[in-house]
Amino acid sequence: MTLESVDTFGTWAGEVYKALEVSDTRSLGLKLIKKATKLKKDEIMAALGWLGREGKIVVSMDDEDIVVKLV
Repeated sequence: MTLESVDTFGTWAGEVYKALEVSDTRSLGLKLIKKATKLKKDEIMAALGWLGREGKIVVSMDDEDIVVKLV
């Protein structure tokens, strides 16, 4: 495991935000976020924490997948 800097978390958050922003519904399931960003699950979770802390996303469950939506 490597130690990541705060800037790295911000970069990951930006990638997830962009993927959500360009989707038709401004929302994606975790699997589609992973496919769109090529980030690892842990990196996506860190990005979601960043975006959640900033109040930019809402997270819910849908058919056994985590769904993230921009607010």
